[in-house]
Amino acid sequence: MAEKIPVDLWFDPACPFAWVTSRWLLEVEQVRPIEPRFRFMSLHFLNEDKDVPEDYKARAAKAMGSIRVVAAAAAKHGEEYVGQLYTELGTRLHNQGMSKQPERLREVNEAALDAVGLDKNLADAMESEEWDETIRASHDEGITLVGQEVGTPIIRVGANAFFGPVITKIIRGENAGRLWDGVLAVTEFDDFFELKRTRTRRPVFD
Repeated sequence: MAEKIPVDLWFDPACPFAWVTSRWLLEVEQVRPIEPRFRFMSLHFLNEDKDVPEDYKARAAKAMGSIRVVAAAAAKHGEEYVGQLYTELGTRLHNQGMSKQPERLREVNEAALDAVGLDKNLADAMESEEWDETIRASHDEGITLVGQEVGTPIIRVGANAFFGPVITKIIRGENAGRLWDGVLAVTEFDDFFELKRTRTRRPVFD
């Protein structure tokens, strides 16, 4: 049996495109010898000094609450809870559409904590800056690999790191593996930087 290759994916729970890519990566795990490992980053930190719309900055700042909860859970209970909480948060925020109800973010985090067997009071971390240094360190590690002009998701495979792939649906089965093979084939070249076309579809989470 082939030894599994560690694959790190940096995410912000609020990003729908990172969510689709992360679910695709779990599909890849079923057909290729990889071991996904989830790392947190922050669109708030990424854009705090950039010229982006103020309403976007406000949403990214509010989304920090969920990242803080994930960071607090990992620090107190172990790194294995990063991926588990991301799955529970992403399912609620994206599949169930609760990202459109920011006033319920505390409820979303409490439900995610409860689903993985952790104390719902960990949601208090949403309003605390205690874990921001840890979050920034993880964020900086990921973004340093690919540069400041990208966002989430960031993927690292060994010494190879890249932003994306940006996909609008979860590729499944052997097709997930074929896409993985293709992504690795192009990103392994040091002089390859960009391949892009205009995105015409919103992400779907089926």
